[in-house]
Amino acid sequence: MSLFDIMIYLIKIKSYFSNFFSMITSNKEMVENLIYDGVLKTDKIIEAFLEVDRINFVKFEYLEEAYANYPLPIWHSQTISQPATVWILLELLQPNEWDHILDIWSWSWWTTALLWKIIKNKGKVIWIEIIPELVEFSKENLEKYDLQNTEIRLSWDNLWIPWEKFDKILVSASARELPKELLDQLKIWWNMVIPIKNSLFLIKKIKENKIEKKEYFWFSFVPLIYQW
Repeated sequence: MSLFDIMIYLIKIKSYFSNFFSMITSNKEMVENLIYDGVLKTDKIIEAFLEVDRINFVKFEYLEEAYANYPLPIWHSQTISQPATVWILLELLQPNEWDHILDIWSWSWWTTALLWKIIKNKGKVIWIEIIPELVEFSKENLEKYDLQNTEIRLSWDNLWIPWEKFDKILVSASARELPKELLDQLKIWWNMVIPIKNSLFLIKKIKENKIEKKEYFWFSFVPLIYQW
């Protein structure tokens, strides 16, 4: 087990027990707390967390809990993920400037905005969703930021874009198995991060019919409603 693997599990344990004993009141304080806890380490991810305020992506009735390190409900029994989990997703994905990224089911659009801040208008982020109310909620959040090179798509029958290839793919809901259609959209030698059942997987595409994968255990995500 690598140092990064150990760090993930220690952070998960610490964040679980510390969430309910202190109430953080600002985005800056949330980021500073995550840095102090050893969660945030990568400069480009820290910068994105500082510039994209989590309070803009939660429902009105949960504004007082916007900076707590736990998931919050939004629509249709879905949630906005806890900050520590979002950090793990981004750290595993390693988004960079110029990346063409497919973001599937980021719920309130928070991870999409974070990805956009990291690519700095040089790449592109496409966010895809099948629930119309979540699309409308996300469009309202979109208006809070001048996000260029970012697109929201409503899909009625699938969650992939078969005519496009992506450098990175991020899925924020748990699938029952690894979707072949998403692998087909991933460029060779690039990464996908996806929850499958109760684990989080980092997938690297080596060839069209060959992948490498690393599993991280003990994660809980809402289910991916559409299954391939």
